Amino acid sequence: MKAAVLASGRGSNLQALLDEWQDGQLPVEFVGVGSNKIDAEALTRAERFGIQVRTFPRESYADNSSQETDILNWLEVIGTELLILAGYMQVLSSDFIRRAEYPILNIHPSLLPSFPGLHPQKQAVEYGVKVSGCTVHFVDEGMDSGPIILQETVPVFAEDDADQLAARILKVEHTIYPEAVRLIANGKIKREGRRVIVLRDS
Repeated sequence: MKAAVLASGRGSNLQALLDEWQDGQLPVEFVGVGSNKIDAEALTRAERFGIQVRTFPRESYADNSSQETDILNWLEVIGTELLILAGYMQVLSSDFIRRAEYPILNIHPSLLPSFPGLHPQKQAVEYGVKVSGCTVHFVDEGMDSGPIILQETVPVFAEDDADQLAARILKVEHTIYPEAVRLIANGKIKREGRRVIVLRDS
């Protein structure tokens, strides 16, 4: 399965995926990593693995639509069969999602549907929950509202601030995201409406 990645920042989740791939544990071919930030560390990580990179800085386009069209055209040219968002800090429009002819994955640092949107770790600490975690989900036209593939929990301690909780969640993200990609690439995921069923080996 040909996978492309969109990332905006340091790319730690991308690194986790690439490490699994390099170890032969991820049955995909990474065909490209794109970013809306020309200085994203994720691009440097991809280049170290010999993966094609492209940048799509928003300020280079007249509007969001023309930027997204350029991204979609690039994804088509490189043969994308799975699009992975790894810290891509720009909301994809409904038009982009409708035009994409492949699944789009995202990972969010909360147990959705709790705390969608920005700063979920801060939201969790301020709300006083005792358990948080992360969610891998298919992207739909809502905000962090797509069908849930996998979730993993972490404890929230009384002394936690948002950064401490974020660091604890990130460690789990680096495990759960490659696992979700592996399940999809191996044909182990079945969607029934909002329900996502993991087909385990018998």
